[in-house]
Amino acid sequence: MRTAQLFSPLIALTLGSAVALAGGVAQTQTTSTTVAASVDEIWMEPRDLERRDLFRGPDAGPPPPQAGLSFAFVKEDTSGRSPGYDVRDTRGVIWSVKLGPEAQSEVTASRILWGIGFHQPPSYHVTKWTLTGAPAGGQGEEDDAQFGGRFRPEVPGWKVVEDRWAWNDNPHMTWRPHAGLLVAQMFINNWDLKDSNNKVYEVTDGSAGPRRRYMVRDLGASLGSNEQAKWLRWTQLRIAQGSKNDLAGFLESGFIEGVENGKVVFEYSGPNKPFVENITVEDIRWTAQLLSRLSDKQWHDAFRAGGYSKADAGKYIAKFRERIEAAPALH
Repeated sequence: MRTAQLFSPLIALTLGSAVALAGGVAQTQTTSTTVAASVDEIWMEPRDLERRDLFRGPDAGPPPPQAGLSFAFVKEDTSGRSPGYDVRDTRGVIWSVKLGPEAQSEVTASRILWGIGFHQPPSYHVTKWTLTGAPAGGQGEEDDAQFGGRFRPEVPGWKVVEDRWAWNDNPHMTWRPHAGLLVAQMFINNWDLKDSNNKVYEVTDGSAGPRRRYMVRDLGASLGSNEQAKWLRWTQLRIAQGSKNDLAGFLESGFIEGVENGKVVFEYSGPNKPFVENITVEDIRWTAQLLSRLSDKQWHDAFRAGGYSKADAGKYIAKFRERIEAAPALH
C-alpha cells in the first residue's frame, strides 16, 4: 500500500505535488534502506507530450527492425508465460523477442505509458520475420517463418540493475506519479500487477534523464478484460484472471465502480488488488489529464506501432476516451 497512509493526506499531497512539480530530491524510508530518490526516476514531466512520436517510441538503441528480416537464434526465453527467443540481427544487435498475443498489447501499452512521461525501454512489433538456426521443432538450420513478435533490443548504456521493484516498497510511494502509474495500469487493463514485471534500469548512455529509471516493463497482460472468470472468484486460484490483447474483453470491461471515503474502487480483480485500493480521485484526474493531451493521431500511432488495424484501434481509442472523459465527474 502507499505510504501516504502513514501521514496526513495533506502532508502526503503537499510532498507529492512539490516534488513532482519541482523535480526535487527527497529522503524516503523503505523497509530495506533509506535512499535519496528523485521523482524523475519514475516519471519525467513530458513537456513535449503533444509532439511525441508514439509510432517510433523511445529513440534509444538501434533503429527499429523491419518486417521480413532474418534473425539468428541465440537462445530460448523461458522466463515468462509467452514463448520467445533471444535473437541476433545481421548487425550483431541482440533482441529479446516475445511471441503470442502479448506481442501486440505490450508494444501499444508501452507507447501509451511513455507518451505521458513514464519510463519505458524501446520495443517494436514486427509482423513477419525469419528465424534461422532454431532447434525447436527439429528445424535445425532451416529458416523458420515467424509472425507477430515483440522485439526489444539490448541498448548500450542501459542495464537492468534490479530485476524487480515492489509496488509497496520503493522510494516513490508518497508521490503522485507513483499513484498515476498504478492508475495507468487500470486505464490499459493491465491485470497482472506483479512486482516481477517491474525493473530498475541504470542508464549511462548520456541521454537526458535520471541515471536510475523505474519501469513497468512487462505490459503484455493489457488491452483485454480486467475481470476474473466468475467461477474462479470463489477459489484461491490465480489463473485466468483476465485476458490480454482482447478487443471484445476490453470493450465489455468496467473501469470504476465508485468512490468510497475519497478512495476509488476499480473494477479489477487481478494480483495485488490492495495496491490500487488507496487511489484518490485526484490521482485519477492527474493521469486522465495527461492522457487527454494525446492527439487522435498519437493514439492511432500507438496502436499502429502494435500492429493493430485502424478499425480495431478506433474502437480501443473510443473506450479510452470514454474513461478519460469520466474522470472529471468523479467526486
